[in-house]
Amino acid sequence: MASPSNRLEDLFGQPLSVVNVGLELLAESVRQQGTPVVDVDWRPPPEDVPWLTHTSEGVSIDAANRKVVERIMKGRPMLVGLDLARNVIPGMGERTILHAGPPIGWKRMCGPTRGAAMGALVYEGLAASPKEAMKLAAGGEITFDPCHHHHAVGPMAGVISPSMPVWIIENAEFGNKAYCTLNEGLGKVLRYGAYGEEVYAHLHWMGNDLYPTLAAALEDSGPIDLRSLIAQALHMGDECHNRNRAGTSLLLRALAPSMARTCKDSQRLAKVIEFIDGNDHFFLNLSMPAAKAMLEPAEGIQGSTIVTVMARNGTDFGIRLAGDPERWFVAPAGMVEGLYLPGFSADDANPDIGDSTITETAGFGAFAMAAAPAIASFVGGTAQDALRWTLEVYEICFAEHSHFTIPALDFRGTPTGIDIRLVTRTGILPKLNTGIAHKDPGIGMVGAGVLRAPEQCFQQAFEAVKGW
Repeated sequence: MASPSNRLEDLFGQPLSVVNVGLELLAESVRQQGTPVVDVDWRPPPEDVPWLTHTSEGVSIDAANRKVVERIMKGRPMLVGLDLARNVIPGMGERTILHAGPPIGWKRMCGPTRGAAMGALVYEGLAASPKEAMKLAAGGEITFDPCHHHHAVGPMAGVISPSMPVWIIENAEFGNKAYCTLNEGLGKVLRYGAYGEEVYAHLHWMGNDLYPTLAAALEDSGPIDLRSLIAQALHMGDECHNRNRAGTSLLLRALAPSMARTCKDSQRLAKVIEFIDGNDHFFLNLSMPAAKAMLEPAEGIQGSTIVTVMARNGTDFGIRLAGDPERWFVAPAGMVEGLYLPGFSADDANPDIGDSTITETAGFGAFAMAAAPAIASFVGGTAQDALRWTLEVYEICFAEHSHFTIPALDFRGTPTGIDIRLVTRTGILPKLNTGIAHKDPGIGMVGAGVLRAPEQCFQQAFEAVKGW
């Protein structure tokens, strides 16, 4: 039997594994000595936070929240068609530009939203140049409104203009519909605030070739069950926000036979297939409206503290609750920590932007990062980080999804239903992954990363709930 001194020598002779809880400054001094450190982003929970059980009218909050998450999980979003925005999006006027995030006017718009709006006005033929588009927008002749006010969602700047083709998603369980544009790809694209001749040419190709090809194929194939595709994609390494490689492949697999049957122009068909195959984010513009379609039937349930909208416009970050669906709780948008494309840095970045956090709100996206460890290489971090982030989010969600599961967690349901009470009680803020747009209009994508939602909007919402 080894002596106590030998056991101590064995113990202290091993390489150290250091876990740092809290301040990053403490970990840095250890790293400088060549010792690896695992950071745990932790803070003491707030003190004296009341646990709300009923509204002033006696409505049970838990009962209301159970009804909300049941409706969310019961929803079955089906891809049923495509059309031009002016034909299908309620309230879409000829001089209406929809944008991501909570309401905002031209004067407070960030660079990417302005750039996307200017590009859309040129694309629509309402302006001959970005300069003329800026004058038109600043002059009050254009109506700007959130996508969320029109049953729609938009990634990044989120701009939708009247003649843009949009996906039509119908919730087969409740009958409501949601809408989103077609995904342009990454880089210098309109949704990242870019404009210019190559951007307009790409949008016109999408309108003239991509849209009719997909519309005809979908009419031939019939509705496609997006809830099923998302569930499968989660089992294939996607989280359906910043990683959509499996979802895009599944969609192409579902539509390819019908595209071959209905598209008689072989060159156009080949280009469409090549574009979708080369654009791993193509499915994002379907996972987002699918999430929107699942969440809307849960809105308006009295007493519910579940978040049904979480969105950013590049200036503000806003949330809405199931129990108070018309009211926005708003805070300044945060800065993303991430990886940058060559030639760009954090100095070029715009604050957090886009409606794509609807995916986390519905129970996937960054909340399901444990299902997509490869996403860490895109947004920064490790596979262990992805697992840890998902496990953390269970602490602030009311339920676990009955259809979306994570293989790495023994097929545990994804965290679903952000509960304002739990966010306030634990002090844990939702962690999100996202793209990064250049702060100036006209440039486009510069990177991708992660951040936490701002605390202020959740505090505002909790104060409002206390007054119910």
